[in-house]
Amino acid sequence: MDLTLLNGIGCPADLKKVPIDQLPEVAAQMRHAIIEQVSRSGGHLAPNLGVVELTIAMHYVFDFGWDRLLFDVGHQCYGHKLLTGRQHLLPKLRQSGGMAGFPEPIESSFDLFSVGHAGTAISTAAGMARGDLLNKDAFTLENSDGRRVVSLIGDASIVNGVAMEGLNNAGTLKRQFLVVLNDNGMSIAKPQGAVASYFDRFRLSHTYGEFKKAAKDLAKRVPGGEVMAEMYHRMGEMSKAMITENSWFEQFGLVTVGPVDGHDIPTLIDFLNEAKHFDRPMVLHVKTRKGKGFEAAEGDATTFHSPAAFDYNPDGCRVEIKKSGRSFTTAFGDALCDLMDRDEKVVCCTAAMPDGTGVVKALKEHPDRSWDTGICESHAMDMMAGLAKTGWKPFFCVYSTFLQRAFDQAFQEVALQGLPVRLCLDRAGLVGGDGAVHHGFCDVSILKVFPNATLMAAMDEPSLKAAMEFMSGYDKGLSMVRYPRDNVSDLILDQECPPFELGKARPIFESKNPDIAILGFGVSCIEAIKSREELQNHGQYEVSIYDARFAKPVDIDLVRSLLDQGIPIVTVEDHSITGGFGSCVRDAAHEHGLDTRLITCLGLPETWIYQGSRTEQMAEAGIDAAAITQAIRLKLDRAGTAPSSTEDLSTTRAASNACRRK
Repeated sequence: MDLTLLNGIGCPADLKKVPIDQLPEVAAQMRHAIIEQVSRSGGHLAPNLGVVELTIAMHYVFDFGWDRLLFDVGHQCYGHKLLTGRQHLLPKLRQSGGMAGFPEPIESSFDLFSVGHAGTAISTAAGMARGDLLNKDAFTLENSDGRRVVSLIGDASIVNGVAMEGLNNAGTLKRQFLVVLNDNGMSIAKPQGAVASYFDRFRLSHTYGEFKKAAKDLAKRVPGGEVMAEMYHRMGEMSKAMITENSWFEQFGLVTVGPVDGHDIPTLIDFLNEAKHFDRPMVLHVKTRKGKGFEAAEGDATTFHSPAAFDYNPDGCRVEIKKSGRSFTTAFGDALCDLMDRDEKVVCCTAAMPDGTGVVKALKEHPDRSWDTGICESHAMDMMAGLAKTGWKPFFCVYSTFLQRAFDQAFQEVALQGLPVRLCLDRAGLVGGDGAVHHGFCDVSILKVFPNATLMAAMDEPSLKAAMEFMSGYDKGLSMVRYPRDNVSDLILDQECPPFELGKARPIFESKNPDIAILGFGVSCIEAIKSREELQNHGQYEVSIYDARFAKPVDIDLVRSLLDQGIPIVTVEDHSITGGFGSCVRDAAHEHGLDTRLITCLGLPETWIYQGSRTEQMAEAGIDAAAITQAIRLKLDRAGTAPSSTEDLSTTRAASNACRRK
């Protein structure tokens, strides 16, 4: 496809020079560019295709170099980036040095927040709206040159509790404030809950003509009718005709207009132009089709929400997603169903991530004991607590990064009550292309504070199954197993995987007289094994490898045995060095009066690691096999010395980074 029109848009000012009747062609070229790139690199496809026209219309009407645009589900931002000077970054989408897959302020001033979690845009927009008022920068009738504020929310994230809180506050604003509701009838999967059902009925039961009612009569029937009448007076004629009577948002104090066709650019521009001059909070309800313009994505928006790279022909009739091996997610889904087959007390839920967590299989095979709650992790955690309280064995399957949203519920309703809720944390550690907004870097540090919590990690598929089996019988409190967004390793499948025993590590390779011992937590064991092979092949050192399995409780008997023999320990983890597994080992050793100077900890540094491959990110963090090898050489080459773990770690990182630069 000829991309001349799109290539001529270096900034939103260039877009505004394009005649309206040519904007559909801009949309077609944007879609083509997005499909071509995602087919090569993977990424969020269907959500971005669905908002192309809406993105064009918003940039055509507003000046987001001055006005405020807040994204809610940030995975709808590709088109926005193409219109704001970042077309040159698209060929490296979600790769190091390329375009981030989410809004990213370090990439452009047009991105106001790094956004990877749903439900936040209305609240952050309300904060900026109030800040602009205090700064006397806000658009009002008296200050027509002031900043406007627009919040784009969609993919069913409106059901999120934070979004509800934001709406409750936004309705009190005394200034322009626009919420654009992108209603595509989808979340990442099919949306769940009563609010989703409301919008389903809304889409099916209303037509444009039904909205042409007397808005003044409506204003007289609602609380604050005089205020509503004044608001009506200020609205444009199109918006008057499309006021939604008895809107759900009306209860929050926001006038609601729509629904309007989110793929009709001229109509969108007309409505946005009217909304631009309305000086009270408003919701513009826009109907879009997720995956619009790409037949495969329109037909299966869930699969094409965030696909891996795929092969296709230009007409979209044949699409094949590239496979790269068996993932931890697939392995987990199979193990969960096997557990549910054998134990009728096991139940599970996910929060809008049935495919991403592998729960989609359980939803099909055990629909009476499996639930998708939609984008509401806090509710899901509390619901699992209720199920545990009534004698069931709940497994809450959630991305590590989204677990953080339910920390208070894990504290109050689970740990404090001593309830056995089982947390299965997909996407733990470094996540590759999704970057900093999605790394699962702090699950151990936030959960280890709870009494009786048991925290585990899986290194491969057999250990994942064994961990889940252990969790199903652990009733003393909260339990957790973490595993990455990666394929399962077959490196040690020749070894039998023993059952998990509380607080006991698993020997992988035990040397009779080791020079050093590596305690790997989860998949970091695989990198440790590769490091050992390198060292053994060069005949340098004897290295023992242990799959630690537990961060809480630590295998203190093993730690004591090693340290009493004067054997240095290196801990390795795909988790923050602060408060992670290594910290747990040091703390346990200190509590038992052991020499912690012999312990070196490798983990994620206290810096943000941006998009790239997991391999690149592990190297950057200093936790890949090469970095582990370098750490061991540095430690053992210092004959007779025992530097502090902090000093040793910083030296290791500096040396390994210098090596990579060469």
